[in-house]
Amino acid sequence: MIRQRILVTGGTGFVGAHVVDRLGTDVDVRILTHRRELPARWSGRTVRAVRGDLADPGSLRGVCEGVDTVLHLAARIGGDEESCRAVNTEGTRALLAEAARAGVDRIVQLGTAAVYRDVPHRGEAEGCLAEEPVSPTSVTRLAGERLVLAAGGTVLRPHLVYGAGDTWVVPALVRMLTAVPHWVDGGRARISLVSADALAGALAHLAVGAPSRRLPGGVLHASHPEPVTSRELLTAVCRALDLPEPVGEVTRQEAEERLAAAGIPQGRRMVSLLATDHWYDSSRLWSMVPAGPGPAFRDAFPAYADWYAQEHARRSAGADAR
Repeated sequence: MIRQRILVTGGTGFVGAHVVDRLGTDVDVRILTHRRELPARWSGRTVRAVRGDLADPGSLRGVCEGVDTVLHLAARIGGDEESCRAVNTEGTRALLAEAARAGVDRIVQLGTAAVYRDVPHRGEAEGCLAEEPVSPTSVTRLAGERLVLAAGGTVLRPHLVYGAGDTWVVPALVRMLTAVPHWVDGGRARISLVSADALAGALAHLAVGAPSRRLPGGVLHASHPEPVTSRELLTAVCRALDLPEPVGEVTRQEAEERLAAAGIPQGRRMVSLLATDHWYDSSRLWSMVPAGPGPAFRDAFPAYADWYAQEHARRSAGADAR
C-alpha cells in the first residue's frame, strides 16, 4: 500500500491539531510551521515539521515536493488588512504556486461562513448566499478561498466551531455575557455549530485517499445538520463554566450599546451571531463522510465541559494576576 503524503498548514492550531490526530499512522504528515514545536503526542508517528511562513513566500519553496494532498488550514485571524492579506491571500497564492510547481492538484482548504453577507441565513445550500464579508480577516480569507477554488480545490465553510482548543467562540460568549447578562431578542435565533472533532474527521477523510480519487471541488458547508438556538448555546456554556444564566431580555440595539460601552471590540458582529439566524445546509459534505457529523450539540458539548472549565479558570486567574 502506498503511503499518502499530506502537507498541513495550520497543523498546530485549533482545528489543525484535531485533523493531524485523525490522519492516522499510515499517512506521512508534513506540518508547515515557522514558530511552534510539534506536540509530544505525535512523536513516534510519521509527522514532521517543515519550516516555512505563509507571510514569506520565499520560505515556501519546495514545501510541496513529493506531496499528494495539501490541507490548507492556516489563517490570520485579527489584525489590520495588510497583515491579514499577507497570510490569507498572498500566502495562499504562494502556497498554490508551490503546489502547482510540484504537480499537486488535491487541495482542501478550511474556509469560513463569515464571508457571507451579514443577513439571516436559514438553511441555504452552497451557492445560494451573497459573499460580502466586512472584516479584514474575512475579506482576505474570501480572496484566498477564491484562489483555491480557481485552482480546482475544495473549500469547507463551517460557521462556529467548538471543542478543545477553542480560543474564540466560547471565550467571546463569556465576554459578551459579562457585559450583557441577558437574553438578546429572547435567545430565539438559530445557529449552526460543529465540533472540532467532527470537522477534523471530515477534513481528514477528504484529504486521505488514492491520488486518483477526485475531490468534490467547490464550496462545502461544514456544520452539524441540527442548528441550536442561542438560548441553548448560552445555557450550555453557563452550565459548563458555572456561570449565572442570563436573565430578562434586551434588544439587539441595547446589547450593541452595552458592548460598545464596555469597550468590547466587534460587539455588533457578536450580537449578530447570537440574535440573527445563521444556519446552513451541510448535507453535501456529510453525504461524503462515512462517519457523518457526530452527535448533536446538546450531546456533544458536555464532553468538552471539563476542558472549557479548566481553560476558563486559567484565563480568570491570569486576568486576576494582572
